[in-house]
Amino acid sequence: MVQLFTLIGDVVGSRDLPDRGAAQRRIVEVLAEVSRALTPAQRLEATVGDELQGAFTTLADAVLATALVRLALLPDVDVRCGLGHGEVTVYDDQRTPLLQDGPGWWAAREALDVLGRPRRATSRTWYDAGAGGTHAGPVNAFLLTRDALLDRLGDRGRSLALAALQGRSQAEIAADQGISRSAVSQQFARGVGALRDAHLSFAAGGTEADSGAGSATGPARAGREEQR
Repeated sequence: MVQLFTLIGDVVGSRDLPDRGAAQRRIVEVLAEVSRALTPAQRLEATVGDELQGAFTTLADAVLATALVRLALLPDVDVRCGLGHGEVTVYDDQRTPLLQDGPGWWAAREALDVLGRPRRATSRTWYDAGAGGTHAGPVNAFLLTRDALLDRLGDRGRSLALAALQGRSQAEIAADQGISRSAVSQQFARGVGALRDAHLSFAAGGTEADSGAGSATGPARAGREEQR
Protein backbone atom coordinates (compact mmCIF):
# COMPACT_ATOMS: atom_id res chain seq x y z
CA MET A 1 0.00 0.00 0.00
CA VAL A 2 1.12 3.54 -0.73
CA GLN A 3 -0.34 6.98 -0.07
CA LEU A 4 -1.14 8.74 -3.35
CA PHE A 5 -3.13 11.63 -4.76
CA THR A 6 -5.59 10.02 -7.10
CA LEU A 7 -7.46 11.41 -10.10
CA ILE A 8 -10.63 10.08 -11.70
CA GLY A 9 -12.14 12.07 -14.54
CA ASP A 10 -14.93 11.77 -17.03
CA VAL A 11 -15.87 13.44 -20.30
CA VAL A 12 -18.55 16.11 -20.05
CA GLY A 13 -21.45 15.48 -22.43
CA SER A 14 -19.66 12.57 -24.05
CA ARG A 15 -22.77 11.20 -25.73
CA ASP A 16 -23.29 14.47 -27.58
CA LEU A 17 -19.83 14.62 -29.14
CA PRO A 18 -20.08 14.69 -32.97
CA ASP A 19 -17.16 12.25 -33.38
CA ARG A 20 -16.64 10.12 -30.29
CA GLY A 21 -13.84 8.14 -31.91
CA ALA A 22 -11.81 11.25 -32.70
CA ALA A 23 -12.47 12.60 -29.22
CA GLN A 24 -11.24 9.40 -27.57
CA ARG A 25 -8.10 9.37 -29.67
CA ARG A 26 -7.38 12.98 -28.75
CA ILE A 27 -7.94 12.22 -25.07
CA VAL A 28 -5.43 9.36 -25.22
CA GLU A 29 -2.87 11.65 -26.89
CA VAL A 30 -3.33 14.40 -24.29
CA LEU A 31 -3.12 12.01 -21.34
CA ALA A 32 0.15 10.63 -22.71
CA GLU A 33 1.55 14.15 -23.18
CA VAL A 34 0.64 15.21 -19.63
CA SER A 35 2.03 11.97 -18.20
CA ARG A 36 5.35 12.61 -19.93
CA ALA A 37 5.45 16.13 -18.53
CA LEU A 38 4.60 15.27 -14.93
CA THR A 39 5.89 11.69 -14.48
CA PRO A 40 3.01 10.59 -12.22
CA ALA A 41 3.14 7.61 -9.89
CA GLN A 42 0.57 6.01 -12.19
CA ARG A 43 0.33 7.40 -15.69
CA LEU A 44 -2.87 9.02 -16.85
CA GLU A 45 -4.89 6.69 -19.02
CA ALA A 46 -8.36 6.33 -20.46
CA THR A 47 -10.49 3.64 -18.85
CA VAL A 48 -14.05 2.46 -19.50
CA GLY A 49 -17.21 4.54 -19.73
CA ASP A 50 -15.52 7.72 -20.98
CA GLU A 51 -13.43 7.92 -17.81
CA LEU A 52 -9.75 8.52 -17.15
CA GLN A 53 -7.50 8.04 -14.15
CA GLY A 54 -4.00 8.53 -12.80
CA ALA A 55 -2.15 8.95 -9.50
CA PHE A 56 0.49 11.36 -8.22
CA THR A 57 2.88 11.71 -5.33
CA THR A 58 2.02 15.39 -4.75
CA LEU A 59 -1.27 17.23 -4.72
CA ALA A 60 0.30 20.07 -6.71
CA ASP A 61 1.02 17.77 -9.64
CA ALA A 62 -2.45 16.22 -9.49
CA VAL A 63 -4.02 19.69 -9.55
CA LEU A 64 -1.73 20.80 -12.37
CA ALA A 65 -2.62 17.71 -14.39
CA THR A 66 -6.30 18.66 -14.32
CA ALA A 67 -5.50 22.08 -15.78
CA LEU A 68 -3.16 20.75 -18.45
CA VAL A 69 -5.67 18.14 -19.61
CA ARG A 70 -8.54 20.62 -19.84
CA LEU A 71 -6.47 23.28 -21.60
CA ALA A 72 -5.23 20.78 -24.17
CA LEU A 73 -8.71 19.37 -24.90
CA LEU A 74 -10.87 22.50 -24.93
CA PRO A 75 -12.93 23.70 -26.74
CA ASP A 76 -13.80 20.42 -28.47
CA VAL A 77 -13.80 18.19 -25.38
CA ASP A 78 -14.16 19.01 -21.70
CA VAL A 79 -13.54 16.84 -18.67
CA ARG A 80 -14.31 17.06 -14.99
CA CYS A 81 -11.96 15.54 -12.44
CA GLY A 82 -12.30 14.24 -8.91
CA LEU A 83 -9.11 14.26 -6.84
CA GLY A 84 -8.57 12.14 -3.74
CA HIS A 85 -5.93 11.18 -1.23
CA GLY A 86 -5.29 7.95 0.61
CA GLU A 87 -3.86 4.46 0.48
CA VAL A 88 -3.80 2.65 -2.85
CA THR A 89 -3.29 -1.10 -3.20
CA VAL A 90 -2.34 -2.60 -6.56
CA TYR A 91 -3.37 -6.25 -6.92
CA ASP A 92 -2.21 -6.83 -10.50
CA ASP A 93 0.42 -4.51 -11.98
CA GLN A 94 0.46 -6.39 -15.29
CA ARG A 95 -3.09 -5.47 -16.16
CA THR A 96 -4.05 -2.31 -18.09
CA PRO A 97 -5.60 -0.44 -16.43
CA LEU A 98 -4.11 -1.67 -13.16
CA LEU A 99 -6.24 -3.86 -10.93
CA GLN A 100 -6.29 -1.81 -7.74
CA ASP A 101 -8.41 -0.43 -4.94
CA GLY A 102 -8.19 1.50 -1.71
CA PRO A 103 -9.31 4.62 0.14
CA GLY A 104 -7.37 6.86 -2.24
CA TRP A 105 -9.58 5.79 -5.14
CA TRP A 106 -12.73 5.92 -3.01
CA ALA A 107 -11.96 9.57 -2.19
CA ALA A 108 -11.42 10.47 -5.85
CA ARG A 109 -14.73 8.81 -6.74
CA GLU A 110 -16.49 10.73 -3.97
CA ALA A 111 -15.03 13.97 -5.35
CA LEU A 112 -16.21 13.12 -8.86
CA ASP A 113 -19.68 12.34 -7.48
CA VAL A 114 -19.80 15.82 -5.94
CA LEU A 115 -19.34 17.28 -9.42
CA GLY A 116 -22.39 15.33 -10.56
CA ARG A 117 -24.69 17.17 -8.16
CA PRO A 118 -26.86 20.01 -9.55
CA ARG A 119 -25.13 22.57 -7.34
CA ARG A 120 -21.76 21.74 -8.94
CA ALA A 121 -23.02 21.26 -12.50
CA THR A 122 -20.63 23.90 -13.86
CA SER A 123 -17.67 22.97 -11.66
CA ARG A 124 -14.89 20.92 -13.20
CA THR A 125 -12.55 19.90 -10.36
CA TRP A 126 -13.09 18.81 -6.74
CA TYR A 127 -10.86 17.38 -4.01
CA ASP A 128 -11.70 14.90 -1.25
CA ALA A 129 -8.91 14.61 1.31
CA GLY A 130 -10.06 11.16 2.41
CA ALA A 131 -10.75 9.82 5.88
CA GLY A 132 -8.99 11.96 8.47
CA GLY A 133 -7.62 14.35 5.87
CA THR A 134 -7.77 18.11 6.22
CA HIS A 135 -7.28 21.18 4.02
CA ALA A 136 -9.93 20.11 1.50
CA GLY A 137 -11.65 23.47 1.98
CA PRO A 138 -8.71 25.66 0.92
CA VAL A 139 -7.86 23.30 -1.94
CA ASN A 140 -11.40 23.42 -3.29
CA ALA A 141 -11.48 27.19 -2.93
CA PHE A 142 -8.39 27.28 -5.14
CA LEU A 143 -9.90 24.83 -7.64
CA LEU A 144 -13.20 26.71 -7.93
CA THR A 145 -11.41 30.00 -8.53
CA ARG A 146 -8.82 28.46 -10.87
CA ASP A 147 -11.47 26.79 -13.01
CA ALA A 148 -13.60 29.95 -13.18
CA LEU A 149 -10.56 31.84 -14.46
CA LEU A 150 -9.69 29.10 -16.95
CA ASP A 151 -13.25 29.04 -18.26
CA ARG A 152 -13.10 32.76 -19.06
CA LEU A 153 -10.16 32.34 -21.42
CA GLY A 154 -10.70 32.32 -25.16
CA ASP A 155 -8.97 30.04 -27.64
CA ARG A 156 -5.75 32.07 -27.69
CA GLY A 157 -5.75 32.51 -23.93
CA ARG A 158 -6.09 28.76 -23.39
CA SER A 159 -3.27 28.07 -25.83
CA LEU A 160 -1.00 30.53 -24.04
CA ALA A 161 -2.03 29.28 -20.61
CA LEU A 162 -1.16 25.72 -21.60
CA ALA A 163 2.28 26.83 -22.75
CA ALA A 164 2.79 28.89 -19.59
CA LEU A 165 1.88 25.97 -17.32
CA GLN A 166 4.28 23.82 -19.32
CA GLY A 167 7.04 26.19 -18.23
CA ARG A 168 7.42 28.31 -21.37
CA SER A 169 8.46 31.96 -20.95
CA GLN A 170 6.60 34.80 -22.61
CA ALA A 171 9.41 35.20 -25.15
CA GLU A 172 9.34 31.49 -25.97
CA ILE A 173 5.56 31.50 -26.30
CA ALA A 174 5.68 34.47 -28.69
CA ALA A 175 8.29 32.76 -30.85
CA ASP A 176 6.53 29.38 -30.79
CA GLN A 177 3.16 30.82 -31.78
CA GLY A 178 4.42 33.48 -34.18
CA ILE A 179 2.86 36.39 -32.32
CA SER A 180 4.28 39.55 -30.78
CA ARG A 181 5.51 39.82 -27.20
CA SER A 182 2.88 42.53 -26.76
CA ALA A 183 0.09 40.13 -27.72
CA VAL A 184 1.40 37.57 -25.24
CA SER A 185 1.71 40.21 -22.52
CA GLN A 186 -1.89 41.27 -23.07
CA GLN A 187 -3.13 37.71 -22.64
CA PHE A 188 -1.05 37.30 -19.48
CA ALA A 189 -2.63 40.47 -18.10
CA ARG A 190 -6.11 39.10 -18.90
CA GLY A 191 -5.72 35.98 -16.80
CA VAL A 192 -2.99 33.74 -18.19
CA GLY A 193 -0.38 35.17 -15.84
CA ALA A 194 -2.69 34.84 -12.83
CA LEU A 195 -3.43 31.22 -13.73
CA ARG A 196 0.27 30.38 -13.96
CA ASP A 197 1.17 32.28 -10.79
CA ALA A 198 -1.66 30.63 -8.86
CA HIS A 199 -0.23 27.22 -9.67
CA LEU A 200 3.26 28.33 -8.73
CA SER A 201 1.99 29.58 -5.35
CA PHE A 202 -0.02 26.42 -4.78
CA ALA A 203 3.00 24.26 -5.56
CA ALA A 204 5.09 26.31 -3.13
CA GLY A 205 3.09 24.77 -0.30
CA GLY A 206 -0.11 26.65 0.48
CA THR A 207 -1.58 23.54 2.17
CA GLU A 208 1.45 21.32 2.50
CA ALA A 209 0.99 20.58 6.21
CA ASP A 210 -0.52 17.18 5.49
CA SER A 211 -1.67 17.28 1.88
CA GLY A 212 1.64 17.14 0.06
CA ALA A 213 0.80 20.24 -1.91
CA GLY A 214 4.39 21.41 -1.97
CA SER A 215 7.39 20.11 -3.87
CA ALA A 216 5.71 19.88 -7.24
CA THR A 217 7.70 18.19 -9.96
CA GLY A 218 5.67 19.57 -12.86
CA PRO A 219 6.56 22.20 -15.44
CA ALA A 220 4.60 24.95 -13.68
CA ARG A 221 7.61 25.31 -11.40
CA ALA A 222 9.39 26.97 -14.32
CA GLY A 223 8.93 30.60 -15.19
CA ARG A 224 9.37 32.06 -11.72
CA GLU A 225 11.62 34.79 -13.07
CA GLU A 226 8.64 36.22 -14.97
CA GLN A 227 6.45 36.65 -11.88
CA ARG A 228 5.66 40.27 -11.14
